[in-house]
Amino acid sequence: MIESLLGFAVLFTLILLRVPIAFAMSAVGGIGFALLNGWSPAWYMTGQVVFDTTLSYSLSVIPLFIFMGNMLASSGAAHGLFAGANRLFGGMRGGVAMASVFSCGGFSAVCGSSLATAATMSKVAMPSMRKFGYADSLATGSIAAGGTLGILIPPSVILIIYGLLTESNIGLLFIAGIIPGIVGVVFYLIAVMVAVKLNPELAPVEENPEPMNRGDIIGVFSVVGLFLFIMIGIYGGFFTPTEAAGMGAGASVIIALALRKMTMSSFFGAILDSIRATAMIFAVIIGAELFTNFINFAGLPEALSEFVVGAELSAWMVIAIIIVIYMILGCVLESLSMILLTVPIFYPLMYELEFANELLQDPEYALIWFAIVVVVATEISLITPPVGMNVFVLKGVLKDVSLETIFKGVLPFWIADICRLLLLVSFPIISLWLVDKM
Repeated sequence: MIESLLGFAVLFTLILLRVPIAFAMSAVGGIGFALLNGWSPAWYMTGQVVFDTTLSYSLSVIPLFIFMGNMLASSGAAHGLFAGANRLFGGMRGGVAMASVFSCGGFSAVCGSSLATAATMSKVAMPSMRKFGYADSLATGSIAAGGTLGILIPPSVILIIYGLLTESNIGLLFIAGIIPGIVGVVFYLIAVMVAVKLNPELAPVEENPEPMNRGDIIGVFSVVGLFLFIMIGIYGGFFTPTEAAGMGAGASVIIALALRKMTMSSFFGAILDSIRATAMIFAVIIGAELFTNFINFAGLPEALSEFVVGAELSAWMVIAIIIVIYMILGCVLESLSMILLTVPIFYPLMYELEFANELLQDPEYALIWFAIVVVVATEISLITPPVGMNVFVLKGVLKDVSLETIFKGVLPFWIADICRLLLLVSFPIISLWLVDKM
């Protein structure tokens, strides 16, 4: 266990020194494994991890869903979704901010990426909010927070990776994320209402939403239709989640052609963005696999389980501690790295604590519920200073808005997220009701 703790100390030191986390995890994991087990086994383990990861059939779902999201982001479908949401909320105080949140939730349902959702909706929604006189804090806050829904509402790359790490049913993970995602949208809408009620200067009294044109209507129906196509295909037994990614990617190309807004340059740009994102994710996954092998060989998960059982902590107390750890890690790590680093250590506790006996007497249900709790905690980290990846994405797109302004704007949504997390922890049935019906 001491070797594992030293490994974590070295890892966080490298991260603070701005070493890319993929390389930091690879170096610490590979060298640590070599020091414990010899250099020859370490080289063999490293080559095997790289080979297995890059040729994994299960992981092929990641580039396909990323490509699907990038195609939709470049096709103009997001503009139609925002226009539809704006027609729904536009007559209310703060209505355009609510439309931004609502459209972020809808776009994330076919994107699967929080960063892509935030980047896309900032280009679509921000001009409208500035046109109607919204404060930059509320405008950017609603987009940054709404973008976090991309890692929860299916299809979600983070839930896919969690499923692969824990050998959980990805289809059930997807269905479990729907209601918590809807709850997140509702809580964000309430956050906008409360914010403009407390400070009316954040938003005008009334806006006249722009009328929807034919392209906007097609965009709304295409996004909704693609989401239903993927969900019905998976749960109707027509194709697996991996096959659904391929079907969704093909359908997104058809949608982009139908909307007639994608140029050849934007098409190749979507392909290049997908390649870059996939390479980054696979590099992090390989690094996390190497680091996980090191800490597993050093005995950290077993030692942690023995400590928790020996301390006679209740299952709910352990969950509370884990959530606090995620809140702390979220200040220095981005979401994918957090999941890959922590889930292999924490999820065995669901069995050691006999947590399933307290939660519907089903170990699989316990892992699914734990997945939703972990992802929501990770969502919070996306808008938590000083890292807040969604905040930095918005800053990159909106260079004239300060980080201080964006972080100030996300505060009401951060509070709403904390309330949602407490609700999901207190009432697991919110995450598991649809799973039970399936």
